[in-house]
Amino acid sequence: MAESDAGAGAAEPGIAAGNAAVHERFPFDDAQDFEDAGRGFVGTSRDGAVRDGDGSSVWDFETYDFLRRECPATANPSLWRQSRLAARHGLYEVTGGIYQIRGFDLSNMTLVEGDTGVFVIDPLISTETAAAGLALYRRHRGERPVTGVLYTHSHVDHFGGVRGVIGQEDVDGGTPVIAPEGFLEHAVSENVYAGTAMARRSAYMYGAALPTGERGQIGAGLGQTTSTGTVGLIPPTLDVTRTGQSETVDGIRMVFHLTPGTEAPAELNIHFPDHSALCTAENATHNLHNLLTLRGAQVRNPHVWAHYLTEAIELFAGDVDVVFASHHWPTWGRGRVLAFLSEQRDLYAYLHDQTLRMLNQGLTPLEIAETIQVPPGLERAWHTHGYYGSISHNTKAIYQHYLGWFDGNPAHLWEHPPVEAALRYVEFMGGADAVLRRARASYAAGDFRWVVQVVNHVLFADPHNDAARTLQADALEQLGYGSENGTWRNFYLTGALELREGTVGTPTVTASPDVLRALPLDRLFDSLAVRVDGPRSWHADLAIRFRVRDADPVTLRLRNGVLIHTTAAAPDGREPDTEIALTESDLRAVLLGSAGLADLAARGRAEISGEPGRLTELFGYLGEPDTDFAIVTP
Repeated sequence: MAESDAGAGAAEPGIAAGNAAVHERFPFDDAQDFEDAGRGFVGTSRDGAVRDGDGSSVWDFETYDFLRRECPATANPSLWRQSRLAARHGLYEVTGGIYQIRGFDLSNMTLVEGDTGVFVIDPLISTETAAAGLALYRRHRGERPVTGVLYTHSHVDHFGGVRGVIGQEDVDGGTPVIAPEGFLEHAVSENVYAGTAMARRSAYMYGAALPTGERGQIGAGLGQTTSTGTVGLIPPTLDVTRTGQSETVDGIRMVFHLTPGTEAPAELNIHFPDHSALCTAENATHNLHNLLTLRGAQVRNPHVWAHYLTEAIELFAGDVDVVFASHHWPTWGRGRVLAFLSEQRDLYAYLHDQTLRMLNQGLTPLEIAETIQVPPGLERAWHTHGYYGSISHNTKAIYQHYLGWFDGNPAHLWEHPPVEAALRYVEFMGGADAVLRRARASYAAGDFRWVVQVVNHVLFADPHNDAARTLQADALEQLGYGSENGTWRNFYLTGALELREGTVGTPTVTASPDVLRALPLDRLFDSLAVRVDGPRSWHADLAIRFRVRDADPVTLRLRNGVLIHTTAAAPDGREPDTEIALTESDLRAVLLGSAGLADLAARGRAEISGEPGRLTELFGYLGEPDTDFAIVTP
């Protein structure tokens, strides 16, 4: 959204003072990052935005121009500094023959020049932004054909724009698409089970519905925000299966370093020996990364992450003059490269080891998050700051990884759910008016953390209490203004926005037709199973067998509110109620709701025997995900 401060208030004195103190604490006169972020600049887009086929903007180059101003009291100066750096956009030369498109999306697209063309690494989120980046490169470097594509890992901001740089016809003609082993499974399945909830929470995390501006969205730390164009996926044609594997494409030599279980379940680093360059994908960037992203995901293990950074140092640091990643800007010089990789490694190792030390002393997740301190030698390095991940939520994630959700206190074993607890809290505290009166005093004293914690009970006891909504929104806003972490700021400010104006829904969706086509059939069946309304189907008992050409028959069985799929015969001898023969593509279309079974049968594309209504009955037990579920209210 365009810059606007509508509905937003000024920073309260305590927040303004806290932000001013940040200037005194950190070396803002250190201009090295600004020199690095500007180094090698070639040129940028002549247009103010990247647009889709309908003329709608999917990426705006001008929306963050306000960051050129001095940091206001409504923003943490450290985050403002990071956003100024990340908002720079254009084509940049990394080293001879290696270029990057930066600021065209959340991520970077890297282009490596070969003997006859250019090799593309991580083609952004959207077809439109990747195509615009490639066009900018060609405007300055000539009409070089794309001779290969590489995905460093399985997150959408590193593959979604692939159809903006190559098409399926290029792949059919021999253009390689390289990825780490396991890429496709993780890329297409990450959002299958909890995709709706993750997408809804992503709206909070990236502030997609917030206005940009001094009192709104100013960035996400890792990049500014996500583009909103067309997401695609072309499956890899060549897997990287081991560290040390070497491939040459168009004369470009690459040596791979597999790093599974770091920032993504399938990820790799790339050494370019002829360029003395190392691409660290998203394993070493200019911020502390997430061990558990706020949108939701499986916990990432910092012990494994630190191990692979150590391995990267041992394998490549002696032959690297520049290290670059798929976010942010490069670091040049062997000494600085070694320091950067070592400090990133030490950061993840320190969080892991110190969290384990404290949990073994009996501290709870909240206590660890409030107690842990980063060594001064690490804190002085800007790239260790929690602009995307945070010390607070990362240490809680480590606790969760080892011990789960329960802190060991039996008082927390069987707590009331939010609404029931809120009703009791408010009654115990003398009623909503008494709570709000005291909360306003806490607000005036600058204790905004306590305000949002206690007023949350009032809201969950009575979500229509306008005074509570207003006070909660104001307090969340102040917490956002003081946050160094971009995603925390976005969460706080989006919560405030929804309390004032209603839910913003899920502005961006990544489950594109390409992604769904690449989903294995068993995962597609699983996606139906997690939609079954258990109580409504407790007494249902039905079996449907699908016969697909060149594949074993698959039987779906719904019983006890559970949908399973199997290629084996039923142990209880139960024969299917219905058998349906059709192609895999038609089966996918039926399961995804884009084709009707009766219509396919009428056109001779499906054969049905037994009870034809059983599939309709099964679909009747499926619930629809809610893309607009409440977060800050019950």
